[in-house]
Amino acid sequence: MSRDEVRLSATSLRGLAHPLRVRMLNALREHGPATATLLAERLGQSTGATSYHLRQLAQYGFVVEEPERGAGRERWWRAVHRNTRLDREVGRDAQPEVETYLRAVAALYAERVDRWLNELPRLPEEWSGVSTLSNWQLRLTPAEAREFSAGLHELIGRYRRDEPGVAAPADAEPFVVQAQLMPFVRTGDDGPETGPSSESGGESTGAA
Repeated sequence: MSRDEVRLSATSLRGLAHPLRVRMLNALREHGPATATLLAERLGQSTGATSYHLRQLAQYGFVVEEPERGAGRERWWRAVHRNTRLDREVGRDAQPEVETYLRAVAALYAERVDRWLNELPRLPEEWSGVSTLSNWQLRLTPAEAREFSAGLHELIGRYRRDEPGVAAPADAEPFVVQAQLMPFVRTGDDGPETGPSSESGGESTGAA
């Protein structure tokens, strides 16, 4: 595991399984260090709320204070890690927290898509046609699904990560890839073998 990646445990998950904490940690990773006041303005929250949740994130090791940035009583915080990893084994010991955390992540993803859609009309011409909102319906065995997931991670790994100290061409911009691999496993009570319908038919539904 990379030192820039935190692997959640049943204990540490309790410190992150909150919608606002997920958003705050993502904001610190995306925009860099901030104060409780800056986070409150950015996320539409009160300073009291962001101050409290920063302390909780710090208690569980997700953020640390940067005292050299502070002036007077102003406290700056930064994210300790660039990425979070949730292994399936954690779910056996912390199922309610896992669901809360994953729902918060899903809401964050939806919020990011909404932000992109708002900015879409203003994208420069050279970025036209490189984005998409698509889904494909596949029929996979568990082994094929694991192979698909590994292949997707391998593909993404060929490209430059947006991390401090990583050199990039002058025309490189932040580019977000969101992946949701969702098996809908039928049980004996699910009725006919129909499966969910495809909303995009495998074609782009939101490319600029």
